[in-house]
Amino acid sequence: MGVKRIGVLTSGGDSPGMNAAIRAVARCAIYHGLEVYGIKRGFAGLLNEEIEPMTSLSVGGIINRGGTILRSARCEEFKTPEGLLKGAAILDKYGIDALAIIGGDGSMRGGVELSRICPVKVMGLPGTIDNDIPGTDYSIGFDTAVNTALEAIDKVRDTAYSHDRVFVIEVMGRHKGFIALEVGLAGGAEAILIPEVPYDLANLLDKLRESYEHGKRSSIIVVAEGAARAEDVKKFLQEHTPYHLRALVLGHMQRGGSPTAFDRVLATQLGVFAIQRLLEGHTNEMVGVEGGRLVAVPIEYIHTASKTIDLRKLEVASMMAI
Repeated sequence: MGVKRIGVLTSGGDSPGMNAAIRAVARCAIYHGLEVYGIKRGFAGLLNEEIEPMTSLSVGGIINRGGTILRSARCEEFKTPEGLLKGAAILDKYGIDALAIIGGDGSMRGGVELSRICPVKVMGLPGTIDNDIPGTDYSIGFDTAVNTALEAIDKVRDTAYSHDRVFVIEVMGRHKGFIALEVGLAGGAEAILIPEVPYDLANLLDKLRESYEHGKRSSIIVVAEGAARAEDVKKFLQEHTPYHLRALVLGHMQRGGSPTAFDRVLATQLGVFAIQRLLEGHTNEMVGVEGGRLVAVPIEYIHTASKTIDLRKLEVASMMAI
């Protein structure tokens, strides 16, 4: 039986471009004659029946907005057998036979669990600034987060140069260093610390001393939060160098803001592709992009595979820091 009514939700951490994805899912579905329902606050909203019909007009003027108009929330109840059964019953009540889930791997896993106890078809769209989901080169929001962090680093560098200071800047990335590596390379950082590569603060200290001896009086050190805390790195270096150091944590500002053109186009393409895959009868897939080509992989794949960072970029960054 074909898809007639689709629900769309955002779950997990918000990321710039989610609204563009919601817009694409809704308008592509409507274009193909489907009914669309927006589910607010993720799976929590599903269990609370925060479900409203969406029209082409209801997603107008949102492509440029950060965050998510459907909002997002965690839901422990949904992880229980009782919560899943309740969710399945509510989908049946509203006649929703397909779900487009925009979020991370945990959000998509929730959709797969639902599909095991009811006939709902599930399509996942990768939405996370961390860019750590395997099966796609880019996730929605990553490019914006990098550019947001880069803008801050560029401004800080002006101050670092003016006052002969070293800034240790902490960016998001609890388990992976994609943001830190990308923004560090683009921002000309003198050092980049990421969770994937063991580091020695003594070696970093030697590098700073060597730079100082060659006349370099300011530097930028980019640290992924999963590798080290900016304040801890600052304290260690402050005790052993003549530099004046400052620590800066960019934090959740990286999640906000208007999405870049790249993220808007990516989200739009993925939203349309997700609907097309559903109409072709596919389910339990995540849509993504690899080598500039739209792809779809089983959601189970992203829970067994691991996305590796391109360490060649770290080597390039080290060359540029001499």
